[in-house]
Amino acid sequence: MNNSEKTKIKEALADYCEQKGSQNKAANSLKGASSAVVSKILTGDWDLIAAEMWRNIASQIGYSSTEWVIVETRDFQLMNFLLKDAQEFSNVLAVVGDAGSGKSLAARNYCNANKMVFNLCCNEYWNRKMFMQELLSAMGRDCSGYTVGEMMYEIIKYLKVMEKPLIIMDEADKLSDQVLYFFISLYNSLEGHCGIVMCATDHLEKRIKKGLKLNKKGYKEIYSRIGRKFIQLQGVCSRDISQVCLANGIEDKAQIKEVVEDSEYDLRRVARKIHAIKNL
Repeated sequence: MNNSEKTKIKEALADYCEQKGSQNKAANSLKGASSAVVSKILTGDWDLIAAEMWRNIASQIGYSSTEWVIVETRDFQLMNFLLKDAQEFSNVLAVVGDAGSGKSLAARNYCNANKMVFNLCCNEYWNRKMFMQELLSAMGRDCSGYTVGEMMYEIIKYLKVMEKPLIIMDEADKLSDQVLYFFISLYNSLEGHCGIVMCATDHLEKRIKKGLKLNKKGYKEIYSRIGRKFIQLQGVCSRDISQVCLANGIEDKAQIKEVVEDSEYDLRRVARKIHAIKNL
């Protein structure tokens, strides 16, 4: 890793610190990186920092050496509108769309561009404690040694004094019932103080509606708190794919057609095909 790339990571890290509110909060939100390391990078005292640490920090702050131009597709614009609305008015929403429709990209982009936004990429192995640890980490809070009750207290305390915070629960369909039940407690404590947006595939909608039919514990409460509605994204269209191609250096009409036909209307597949064309 050369000095030019390190300088770009330093600049991205400075923006990340500003977005988080301070160097300490930024360091607490980064796994495996201390406040001392963050300080050394920002001051240019980085001779003893290993390449692995640079790559670790770069991946967590969203920096990539690969030049990729983000295109505001129909769903990207809709996601931005919904996230802004949820943050501005402390709304709670559930947004569903196909895999590869750009939900996660839009969520990350919004989080990087706005303050008081905490984006969690959910995992199926999370329990309530792990969920709260990830949220506190995203908030820049050190939760070492906290009990579940203490973590909940810290989350509520700090979110209530923040100005228009927003929690994004990306890939929320991966969460277990126990963590989804915890969403009810989070909502009850933060209603009117914090926006919450759950993003997922339509599996979450099917799961909740099936739970309603079976009268499963907590599902009526969850459904009520998201306004008894799942907001459906429109999906990727040929025009979206063409715009992504043009923005990222593919201008030949035959190649654009090849990308569209190969894409299966999945933006991840589009990115791979563009990469393949540009590197062959």
